[in-house]
Amino acid sequence: MPSSGYDAACLPDLLPLYYRRLFPFAQYHRWLNYGGVQKNYFQNREFSFTLKDDIYVRYQSFSTQTELEKEMLKMNPYKIDVGAIYSHRPNQHNTVKSGTFQALEKELVFDIDMTDYDDVRSCCSAAEICSKCWTLMTIAVHILDRALRDDFGFQHLLWVYSGRRGVHCWVCDEAARKLSVAARSAVAEYLSLVKGGDETVKKVVLTDPLHPFIRESLAVVERYFPQYALHEQEILSRKESVDKVLALVPEDILFLFQCCIYEGNKAVIRSLCLQATAKKGQHFEKEIMLQYCYPRLDVNVSKGVNHLLKSPFSVHPKTGRISVPMDLEELDTFDPLAVPTIRSATVLNARVVCCEKENEKDAAERRKIRDYKRTSLAKYVKYFDQFLDGLALSWKGELLKKSDLEKDF
Repeated sequence: MPSSGYDAACLPDLLPLYYRRLFPFAQYHRWLNYGGVQKNYFQNREFSFTLKDDIYVRYQSFSTQTELEKEMLKMNPYKIDVGAIYSHRPNQHNTVKSGTFQALEKELVFDIDMTDYDDVRSCCSAAEICSKCWTLMTIAVHILDRALRDDFGFQHLLWVYSGRRGVHCWVCDEAARKLSVAARSAVAEYLSLVKGGDETVKKVVLTDPLHPFIRESLAVVERYFPQYALHEQEILSRKESVDKVLALVPEDILFLFQCCIYEGNKAVIRSLCLQATAKKGQHFEKEIMLQYCYPRLDVNVSKGVNHLLKSPFSVHPKTGRISVPMDLEELDTFDPLAVPTIRSATVLNARVVCCEKENEKDAAERRKIRDYKRTSLAKYVKYFDQFLDGLALSWKGELLKKSDLEKDF
Protein backbone atom coordinates (compact mmCIF):
# COMPACT_ATOMS: atom_id res chain seq x y z
CA MET A 1 0.00 0.00 0.00
CA PRO A 2 1.95 3.05 -1.21
CA SER A 3 1.52 6.30 0.69
CA SER A 4 -0.84 8.88 -0.72
CA GLY A 5 0.76 10.86 -3.52
CA TYR A 6 3.82 8.61 -3.75
CA ASP A 7 5.09 7.51 -7.13
CA ALA A 8 8.01 5.06 -7.19
CA ALA A 9 9.10 6.53 -10.51
CA CYS A 10 10.19 9.64 -8.60
CA LEU A 11 12.77 7.78 -6.49
CA PRO A 12 15.74 8.50 -8.79
CA ASP A 13 15.04 12.21 -8.37
CA LEU A 14 14.24 12.17 -4.64
CA LEU A 15 16.94 9.83 -3.28
CA PRO A 16 19.90 12.13 -4.08
CA LEU A 17 18.20 14.97 -2.21
CA TYR A 18 17.33 12.69 0.71
CA TYR A 19 20.87 11.38 1.14
CA ARG A 20 22.49 14.76 0.55
CA ARG A 21 20.37 16.83 2.91
CA LEU A 22 18.32 14.61 5.26
CA PHE A 23 19.96 11.27 6.04
CA PRO A 24 21.40 11.46 9.61
CA PHE A 25 24.92 10.26 8.80
CA ALA A 26 26.48 11.52 12.04
CA GLN A 27 24.06 9.59 14.26
CA TYR A 28 24.23 6.58 11.96
CA HIS A 29 28.02 6.38 12.26
CA ARG A 30 27.85 7.03 15.99
CA TRP A 31 25.58 4.01 16.36
CA LEU A 32 27.54 1.51 14.30
CA ASN A 33 30.94 2.67 15.57
CA TYR A 34 29.91 1.94 19.18
CA GLY A 35 32.22 4.57 20.58
CA GLY A 36 35.28 3.12 18.90
CA VAL A 37 35.65 0.74 21.87
CA GLN A 38 36.70 -2.11 19.60
CA LYS A 39 39.24 -1.50 16.86
CA ASN A 40 37.92 -1.73 13.28
CA TYR A 41 34.34 -2.31 14.47
CA PHE A 42 32.85 0.09 11.94
CA GLN A 43 35.42 -0.71 9.26
CA ASN A 44 34.63 -4.44 9.35
CA ARG A 45 30.85 -3.98 9.22
CA GLU A 46 29.02 -5.20 6.13
CA PHE A 47 26.60 -2.93 4.32
CA SER A 48 24.47 -4.07 1.42
CA PHE A 49 22.88 -1.76 -1.14
CA THR A 50 19.96 -2.53 -3.41
CA LEU A 51 20.13 -0.27 -6.44
CA LYS A 52 17.69 0.59 -9.20
CA ASP A 53 16.34 -2.42 -11.14
CA ASP A 54 17.03 -4.67 -8.09
CA ILE A 55 20.79 -4.69 -8.53
CA TYR A 56 22.08 -6.16 -5.27
CA VAL A 57 25.52 -5.14 -4.00
CA ARG A 58 26.81 -7.01 -0.93
CA TYR A 59 29.99 -6.81 1.14
CA GLN A 60 30.33 -3.04 1.13
CA SER A 61 32.47 -1.58 3.93
CA PHE A 62 33.84 1.84 4.80
CA SER A 63 36.68 3.25 6.87
CA THR A 64 34.95 6.43 8.00
CA GLN A 65 31.63 8.22 8.08
CA THR A 66 32.83 10.43 5.24
CA GLU A 67 33.64 7.42 3.07
CA LEU A 68 30.21 5.91 3.73
CA GLU A 69 28.54 9.23 2.98
CA LYS A 70 30.38 9.70 -0.31
CA GLU A 71 29.52 6.20 -1.51
CA MET A 72 25.84 6.53 -0.63
CA LEU A 73 25.66 9.91 -2.41
CA LYS A 74 27.30 8.27 -5.39
CA MET A 75 25.15 5.10 -5.51
CA ASN A 76 21.84 6.45 -4.10
CA PRO A 77 20.68 3.00 -2.90
CA TYR A 78 17.00 2.15 -3.07
CA LYS A 79 17.46 0.04 0.05
CA ILE A 80 20.17 -0.29 2.71
CA ASP A 81 20.78 -3.47 4.71
CA VAL A 82 23.16 -3.83 7.65
CA GLY A 83 25.06 -7.04 8.30
CA ALA A 84 27.66 -8.43 10.66
CA ILE A 85 31.10 -7.36 11.83
CA TYR A 86 33.55 -9.64 10.05
CA SER A 87 37.08 -10.83 10.71
CA HIS A 88 38.28 -8.82 7.70
CA ARG A 89 37.06 -5.85 5.71
CA PRO A 90 33.99 -7.11 3.81
CA ASN A 91 34.98 -5.28 0.62
CA GLN A 92 38.20 -7.32 0.64
CA HIS A 93 36.56 -10.69 1.27
CA ASN A 94 37.73 -12.05 -2.10
CA THR A 95 41.36 -11.37 -1.24
CA VAL A 96 41.59 -13.29 2.05
CA LYS A 97 42.36 -16.97 2.45
CA SER A 98 39.38 -19.27 1.96
CA GLY A 99 37.62 -20.05 5.23
CA THR A 100 39.15 -17.18 7.21
CA PHE A 101 36.49 -14.60 6.34
CA GLN A 102 34.04 -15.08 9.22
CA ALA A 103 31.09 -13.19 10.69
CA LEU A 104 32.07 -12.47 14.30
CA GLU A 105 29.43 -10.24 15.85
CA LYS A 106 26.15 -8.51 15.19
CA GLU A 107 23.24 -7.06 17.11
CA LEU A 108 20.62 -9.59 18.17
CA VAL A 109 17.76 -8.75 15.82
CA PHE A 110 14.08 -9.60 15.51
CA ASP A 111 11.82 -9.23 12.50
CA ILE A 112 8.03 -9.25 12.93
CA ASP A 113 6.17 -9.23 9.62
CA MET A 114 2.42 -8.69 9.28
CA THR A 115 2.12 -11.27 6.49
CA ASP A 116 2.76 -13.99 9.10
CA TYR A 117 -0.59 -13.08 10.68
CA ASP A 118 -2.70 -13.48 7.55
CA ASP A 119 -4.54 -16.49 8.99
CA VAL A 120 -5.80 -14.44 11.95
CA ARG A 121 -6.62 -11.05 10.40
CA SER A 122 -9.50 -10.30 8.07
CA CYS A 123 -9.12 -6.56 7.46
CA CYS A 124 -6.01 -6.88 5.26
CA SER A 125 -3.75 -9.47 3.67
CA ALA A 126 -0.26 -9.81 2.22
CA ALA A 127 1.60 -6.46 2.35
CA GLU A 128 -1.46 -4.38 3.24
CA ILE A 129 -1.84 -2.90 6.71
CA CYS A 130 -4.37 -0.69 8.49
CA SER A 131 -5.00 0.68 11.96
CA LYS A 132 -7.02 -2.42 12.89
CA CYS A 133 -4.35 -5.04 12.30
CA TRP A 134 -1.46 -2.76 13.34
CA THR A 135 -2.55 -3.57 16.90
CA LEU A 136 -0.73 -6.89 16.39
CA MET A 137 2.57 -5.01 16.01
CA THR A 138 1.80 -2.96 19.12
CA ILE A 139 1.22 -6.16 21.10
CA ALA A 140 4.41 -7.71 19.71
CA VAL A 141 6.58 -4.77 20.74
CA HIS A 142 5.09 -4.65 24.25
CA ILE A 143 5.63 -8.39 24.83
CA LEU A 144 9.11 -8.71 23.33
CA ASP A 145 10.48 -5.48 24.81
CA ARG A 146 9.45 -6.53 28.32
CA ALA A 147 10.85 -10.04 27.93
CA LEU A 148 14.18 -8.93 26.47
CA ARG A 149 14.66 -6.39 29.24
CA ASP A 150 13.29 -8.26 32.26
CA ASP A 151 13.97 -11.91 31.39
CA PHE A 152 17.33 -11.47 29.65
CA GLY A 153 18.60 -8.22 31.15
CA PHE A 154 19.19 -6.36 27.88
CA GLN A 155 18.96 -2.58 28.07
CA HIS A 156 19.64 -1.04 24.66
CA LEU A 157 16.77 -1.97 22.34
CA LEU A 158 16.16 0.00 19.15
CA TRP A 159 12.68 -0.57 17.71
CA VAL A 160 12.24 0.47 14.08
CA TYR A 161 9.25 0.54 11.75
CA SER A 162 10.21 -1.31 8.57
CA GLY A 163 8.56 1.19 6.24
CA ARG A 164 5.89 -1.19 5.03
CA ARG A 165 4.31 -4.02 7.04
CA GLY A 166 6.32 -4.77 10.16
CA VAL A 167 8.80 -3.84 12.85
CA HIS A 168 12.44 -4.67 13.57
CA CYS A 169 14.26 -4.80 16.90
CA TRP A 170 18.01 -4.25 17.24
CA VAL A 171 19.35 -5.39 20.63
CA CYS A 172 22.58 -3.43 20.86
CA ASP A 173 24.04 -4.46 24.23
CA GLU A 174 27.61 -5.73 23.98
CA ALA A 175 26.53 -9.08 25.43
CA ALA A 176 23.86 -9.41 22.73
CA ARG A 177 26.28 -8.55 19.93
CA LYS A 178 28.67 -11.29 21.04
CA LEU A 179 26.07 -14.07 21.28
CA SER A 180 26.79 -17.29 19.41
CA VAL A 181 24.40 -18.78 16.87
CA ALA A 182 23.31 -21.34 19.48
CA ALA A 183 22.62 -18.63 22.06
CA ARG A 184 20.67 -16.51 19.57
CA SER A 185 18.61 -19.55 18.64
CA ALA A 186 17.90 -20.21 22.32
CA VAL A 187 16.64 -16.66 22.88
CA ALA A 188 14.45 -16.81 19.76
CA GLU A 189 13.01 -20.20 20.75
CA TYR A 190 12.27 -18.94 24.28
CA LEU A 191 10.26 -16.10 22.75
CA SER A 192 8.41 -18.31 20.25
CA LEU A 193 4.97 -19.66 21.18
CA VAL A 194 3.15 -19.81 17.85
CA LYS A 195 4.56 -22.83 16.03
CA GLY A 196 3.64 -24.76 12.91
CA GLY A 197 3.00 -23.98 9.28
CA ASP A 198 -0.15 -23.45 7.25
CA GLU A 199 -1.22 -27.05 7.75
CA THR A 200 -1.08 -26.79 11.56
CA VAL A 201 -4.47 -25.85 13.02
CA LYS A 202 -3.57 -25.54 16.69
CA LYS A 203 -0.37 -23.52 16.86
CA VAL A 204 -0.22 -22.78 20.59
CA VAL A 205 -0.20 -25.54 23.21
CA LEU A 206 0.05 -24.64 26.91
CA THR A 207 0.79 -26.96 29.82
CA ASP A 208 0.66 -26.55 33.58
CA PRO A 209 2.19 -24.79 35.31
CA LEU A 210 2.23 -21.77 33.03
CA HIS A 211 5.68 -20.23 32.72
CA PRO A 212 5.93 -16.68 34.17
CA PHE A 213 6.87 -15.42 30.70
CA ILE A 214 3.61 -16.79 29.29
CA ARG A 215 1.63 -15.20 32.12
CA GLU A 216 3.28 -11.83 31.46
CA SER A 217 2.56 -12.16 27.74
CA LEU A 218 -1.07 -13.06 28.39
CA ALA A 219 -1.46 -9.96 30.54
CA VAL A 220 -0.55 -7.87 27.47
CA VAL A 221 -2.72 -9.85 25.06
CA GLU A 222 -5.75 -9.69 27.37
CA ARG A 223 -5.62 -5.88 27.30
CA TYR A 224 -6.02 -5.78 23.52
CA PHE A 225 -7.89 -8.97 22.65
CA PRO A 226 -11.53 -7.83 23.18
CA GLN A 227 -11.20 -4.71 21.04
CA TYR A 228 -8.87 -6.19 18.43
CA ALA A 229 -10.21 -9.73 17.95
CA LEU A 230 -13.86 -9.51 18.94
CA HIS A 231 -14.73 -6.05 17.61
CA GLU A 232 -12.24 -5.10 14.91
CA GLN A 233 -11.60 -8.56 13.43
CA GLU A 234 -15.04 -9.93 14.44
CA ILE A 235 -13.76 -13.46 14.97
CA LEU A 236 -17.10 -14.56 16.51
CA SER A 237 -19.33 -12.75 14.01
CA ARG A 238 -18.57 -14.22 10.58
CA LYS A 239 -18.92 -17.93 9.74
CA GLU A 240 -15.44 -18.28 8.26
CA SER A 241 -13.87 -16.71 11.34
CA VAL A 242 -16.09 -18.66 13.73
CA ASP A 243 -15.09 -21.95 12.10
CA LYS A 244 -11.42 -21.12 12.71
CA VAL A 245 -12.12 -20.51 16.40
CA LEU A 246 -14.20 -23.68 16.76
CA ALA A 247 -11.33 -25.73 15.34
CA LEU A 248 -9.35 -24.76 18.46
CA VAL A 249 -12.05 -25.71 21.01
CA PRO A 250 -11.85 -29.08 22.90
CA GLU A 251 -14.33 -31.68 21.64
CA ASP A 252 -16.05 -32.16 25.00
CA ILE A 253 -17.47 -28.63 25.01
CA LEU A 254 -17.42 -27.98 21.27
CA PHE A 255 -21.18 -28.45 20.74
CA LEU A 256 -22.21 -26.18 23.60
CA PHE A 257 -19.59 -23.62 22.61
CA GLN A 258 -20.85 -23.66 19.03
CA CYS A 259 -24.45 -23.17 20.07
CA CYS A 260 -23.56 -20.27 22.34
CA ILE A 261 -21.58 -18.54 19.59
CA TYR A 262 -24.46 -18.66 17.13
CA GLU A 263 -26.86 -17.49 19.84
CA GLY A 264 -24.47 -14.68 20.78
CA ASN A 265 -24.38 -15.74 24.44
CA LYS A 266 -20.94 -14.49 25.44
CA ALA A 267 -21.60 -14.93 29.15
CA VAL A 268 -22.13 -18.68 28.70
CA ILE A 269 -19.07 -18.91 26.45
CA ARG A 270 -16.98 -17.36 29.20
CA SER A 271 -18.48 -19.77 31.75
CA LEU A 272 -17.66 -22.77 29.54
CA CYS A 273 -14.06 -21.56 29.20
CA LEU A 274 -13.68 -21.29 32.96
CA GLN A 275 -15.27 -24.69 33.57
CA ALA A 276 -12.99 -26.40 31.06
CA THR A 277 -9.92 -24.78 32.56
CA ALA A 278 -10.86 -25.78 36.10
CA LYS A 279 -11.99 -29.26 35.13
CA LYS A 280 -9.06 -30.54 33.08
CA GLY A 281 -6.33 -27.97 33.43
CA GLN A 282 -7.04 -26.94 29.86
CA HIS A 283 -6.07 -23.49 28.70
CA PHE A 284 -7.83 -23.36 25.35
CA GLU A 285 -9.15 -19.83 25.90
CA LYS A 286 -5.61 -18.59 26.53
CA GLU A 287 -4.30 -20.66 23.62
CA ILE A 288 -6.82 -19.02 21.29
CA MET A 289 -5.88 -15.52 22.45
CA LEU A 290 -2.18 -16.25 22.00
CA GLN A 291 -2.68 -17.87 18.60
CA TYR A 292 -4.49 -14.75 17.41
CA CYS A 293 -2.29 -12.10 19.02
CA TYR A 294 1.12 -13.39 20.14
CA PRO A 295 4.21 -12.17 18.22
CA ARG A 296 5.19 -14.33 15.25
CA LEU A 297 8.96 -14.34 14.88
CA ASP A 298 11.16 -15.26 11.96
CA VAL A 299 13.62 -17.32 14.00
CA ASN A 300 16.08 -17.58 11.10
CA VAL A 301 16.56 -13.80 11.10
CA SER A 302 17.40 -13.82 14.80
CA LYS A 303 19.76 -16.79 14.97
CA GLY A 304 22.04 -15.99 12.03
CA VAL A 305 25.01 -13.75 12.80
CA ASN A 306 25.56 -13.04 9.10
CA HIS A 307 21.88 -12.30 8.38
CA LEU A 308 21.21 -8.89 6.83
CA LEU A 309 18.42 -6.63 8.10
CA LYS A 310 17.00 -3.45 6.63
CA SER A 311 18.68 -0.37 8.01
CA PRO A 312 16.99 2.39 10.01
CA PHE A 313 16.34 5.46 7.84
CA SER A 314 16.30 3.36 4.67
CA VAL A 315 13.45 4.26 2.31
CA HIS A 316 10.99 1.54 1.36
CA PRO A 317 10.89 1.74 -2.45
CA LYS A 318 7.32 0.42 -2.75
CA THR A 319 5.66 2.70 -0.18
CA GLY A 320 8.06 5.64 -0.07
CA ARG A 321 7.93 5.51 3.75
CA ILE A 322 11.12 5.99 5.72
CA SER A 323 12.12 3.26 8.16
CA VAL A 324 12.04 5.26 11.39
CA PRO A 325 12.85 4.51 15.06
CA MET A 326 9.81 4.12 17.30
CA ASP A 327 9.29 5.85 20.64
CA LEU A 328 7.91 3.22 23.03
CA GLU A 329 6.31 5.91 25.17
CA GLU A 330 4.05 6.67 22.19
CA LEU A 331 3.72 3.07 21.01
CA ASP A 332 -0.06 2.81 21.34
CA THR A 333 -0.56 5.90 19.16
CA PHE A 334 2.11 5.10 16.55
CA ASP A 335 0.60 5.28 13.05
CA PRO A 336 2.66 3.53 10.36
CA LEU A 337 0.68 5.27 7.64
CA ALA A 338 1.63 8.70 8.99
CA VAL A 339 5.42 8.35 9.14
CA PRO A 340 7.50 10.62 6.90
CA THR A 341 7.79 9.62 3.27
CA ILE A 342 10.70 10.49 1.06
CA ARG A 343 8.35 12.74 -0.89
CA SER A 344 6.97 14.63 2.12
CA ALA A 345 10.40 15.07 3.71
CA THR A 346 12.22 16.19 0.57
CA VAL A 347 9.41 18.44 -0.68
CA LEU A 348 9.27 20.25 2.67
CA ASN A 349 13.04 20.61 2.66
CA ALA A 350 12.99 21.96 -0.88
CA ARG A 351 10.46 24.60 0.17
CA VAL A 352 12.71 25.65 3.06
CA VAL A 353 15.70 25.93 0.73
CA CYS A 354 13.63 27.99 -1.72
CA CYS A 355 12.56 30.39 1.04
CA GLU A 356 16.17 30.78 2.15
CA LYS A 357 17.20 31.81 -1.35
CA GLU A 358 14.47 34.43 -1.33
CA ASN A 359 15.70 35.82 1.98
CA GLU A 360 19.49 35.55 1.87
CA LYS A 361 19.89 37.79 4.92
CA ASP A 362 19.01 35.04 7.40
CA ALA A 363 19.86 32.09 5.18
CA ALA A 364 23.42 31.59 6.43
CA GLU A 365 22.23 31.33 10.03
CA ARG A 366 19.44 28.90 9.18
CA ARG A 367 21.78 26.64 7.23
CA LYS A 368 23.58 25.90 10.49
CA ILE A 369 20.49 23.90 11.47
CA ARG A 370 20.59 20.35 10.12
CA ASP A 371 18.07 20.04 7.31
CA TYR A 372 16.20 17.07 8.80
CA LYS A 373 15.35 19.22 11.83
CA ARG A 374 13.09 21.31 9.62
CA THR A 375 11.10 18.33 8.35
CA SER A 376 8.75 15.69 9.74
CA LEU A 377 11.81 13.45 10.13
CA ALA A 378 13.07 15.54 13.07
CA LYS A 379 11.27 13.79 15.92
CA TYR A 380 12.39 10.35 14.73
CA VAL A 381 16.03 11.43 14.60
CA LYS A 382 15.50 12.80 18.11
CA TYR A 383 14.33 9.34 19.27
CA PHE A 384 17.47 7.92 17.69
CA ASP A 385 19.64 10.50 19.47
CA GLN A 386 18.05 9.62 22.81
CA PHE A 387 18.69 5.95 22.21
CA LEU A 388 22.33 6.67 21.33
CA ASP A 389 22.80 8.79 24.45
CA GLY A 390 21.77 5.82 26.59
CA LEU A 391 23.98 3.48 24.60
CA ALA A 392 26.94 5.86 24.95
CA LEU A 393 26.91 5.41 28.71
CA SER A 394 27.91 1.77 28.20
CA TRP A 395 30.67 2.81 25.78
CA LYS A 396 32.13 5.19 28.34
CA GLY A 397 32.25 2.39 30.90
CA GLU A 398 34.10 0.14 28.46
CA LEU A 399 36.51 2.92 27.51
CA LEU A 400 37.31 3.55 31.18
CA LYS A 401 37.99 -0.14 31.74
CA LYS A 402 40.23 -0.19 28.68
CA SER A 403 42.11 2.89 29.89
CA ASP A 404 42.65 1.35 33.36
CA LEU A 405 44.01 -1.85 31.82
CA GLU A 406 46.44 0.10 29.67
CA LYS A 407 47.67 2.00 32.75
CA ASP A 408 48.30 -1.30 34.55
CA PHE A 409 50.68 -2.30 31.76
